[in-house]
Amino acid sequence: MVDRQLHVSLREAKRRLVEMGSYVEKAIYQAVQSLVMQNVQLAEWVIEEDERIDQLEGQIDELVVQLIATQQPVAKDLRKLIAMMKIATDLERMADLAVNVAHVTIECEQKEIKLNQEWTEIMKMAQISEQMVRDAIQSYLESDLLLAQSLAKLDDQVDRRYHQTLERLIQQLNHHPNHAEMVIHLSLAIRFLERIADHATNIAESIHFIETGGRTDLN
Repeated sequence: MVDRQLHVSLREAKRRLVEMGSYVEKAIYQAVQSLVMQNVQLAEWVIEEDERIDQLEGQIDELVVQLIATQQPVAKDLRKLIAMMKIATDLERMADLAVNVAHVTIECEQKEIKLNQEWTEIMKMAQISEQMVRDAIQSYLESDLLLAQSLAKLDDQVDRRYHQTLERLIQQLNHHPNHAEMVIHLSLAIRFLERIADHATNIAESIHFIETGGRTDLN
C-alpha cells in the first residue's frame, strides 16, 4: 500500500513538473517576443505568469518533503524525489530569468530606448533555450540519458552565440557611443538567455543523477 501511494504521488509530482516546464518554455518565448516587438503588454504577461510557476514549485517541494517524511523512499525513488526538487528549482530560476528579460522590455519603453538591432542571433538563442527546456523535460519523462547529455552541445551553441552577439554589441558601442543604453540593456537580455541555457543543462545533470546515482558536470 505504501509503495503504491509513493508511486501515485510521484506521478502527480512529475505531472506538475511537466506543467512547470510548459509554462517556462512559453515564458521564454513571450519574453523575447516582448523585447523584439517592444511590447510591454507581453512583458507584463510574463511577469504575471511567474507567480503560477512559483506556486507549482512550492507545490512540488511540499509534496516531495511530505513523501520523504512519510514514505521513507530508498535508492532510485529517493533520487527521483531529490532530483525533482532540484529540477523544479532550475525551472523556477529559468522563469525568473525570463521575467528579467521582460523587465528589460519595460525599462526600455519607460526610458524611450529604441532597440535598433539585428535580432537573428538573439532570437536563435531564445529558440535553442526553448528547445533545451523541451528536451530536458522529455529526457526526464523518458529517462533518456542520451537526450539529456545532448543538452550540453546545445548549451555550447547558446554560449557561442552569446559571445558573438556581445562582441558585436561592444563594437557597436565603440562606433556609436550614443547607443550605450541600448547596448547595456541588450547585453543584459542576452546574458539572461545564456543563464537560462545553463539551468536547462543543470536539469540534464539531475536526470543523470536519477538514472546512475552519480554526479556529472555538463556545463
